[in-house]
Amino acid sequence: MSNVERYYDNGAQAEWARLDRDRVEFAVTLRALAEYLPPPPARVLDIGGGPGRYAIELAQRGYDVTLADISAAELALAQHMASERGVRISSFVKADARDLAALRDASFDAVLLMGPLYHLLEEADRRRAASEAVRVAKPGAIVMATNITRYAAIRWWAKHQPMQVVERATVYEQQIRTGMTPDAVGFTDLYLMRPAELPALFDGTGVAHIVTVACEGVVSMIRDKLHELDPEPWEFWMDLNYRLGKDPDTHGLAEHLLYIARKS
Repeated sequence: MSNVERYYDNGAQAEWARLDRDRVEFAVTLRALAEYLPPPPARVLDIGGGPGRYAIELAQRGYDVTLADISAAELALAQHMASERGVRISSFVKADARDLAALRDASFDAVLLMGPLYHLLEEADRRRAASEAVRVAKPGAIVMATNITRYAAIRWWAKHQPMQVVERATVYEQQIRTGMTPDAVGFTDLYLMRPAELPALFDGTGVAHIVTVACEGVVSMIRDKLHELDPEPWEFWMDLNYRLGKDPDTHGLAEHLLYIARKS
């Protein structure tokens, strides 16, 4: 069992709860899905979707969703959460993002790769995952992928526990230089990309880039007060953040980037 599979098998509930804490990321990504996905009942594949936060949301909106993940525990939790909400997910597939052999070529109207890329330490593996996502997409399908940006971890520790970087300076110097941190503290194998790397992974795969969105936009690491807002000002800020997150000037400062393309 890999570090990544072990981490998510042991942390399925925490992964479900993560988007309750990171509400900005969730809200902005949902706006991107609403803008760029084809209308329901289009077939959507969610690769690495874990406990199914996005899969369940899309199924509730009428999409025909297949959820694939490397973690059996995450898939089991997704099944439970979907059942509890009376939502039908068409299929649950245990699979590695680098090998989707169980899924046919050109069989989905949209493919989401929102997670696996930041656990693949080798570029060849990241390229394989990108290629597999495009392979199973139909011509004209939307393909979306996320990364974590190069300095996101450093900034997180600066806010929450700055001595972590001081005491493990060698680890973080390697992360700054290479993007790689095997078995990262409190997490698992981690690869952090520079903004230009994400679209570059899809070069030669047969997709045309539409836009890249900074999921935390202009409020990365400073969003705590937003969580206290009433619904109307919250929605105002999320609309603003989504719009500004399309500006490349925000991309290096966000924690997550969302790449959106269309298969030729």
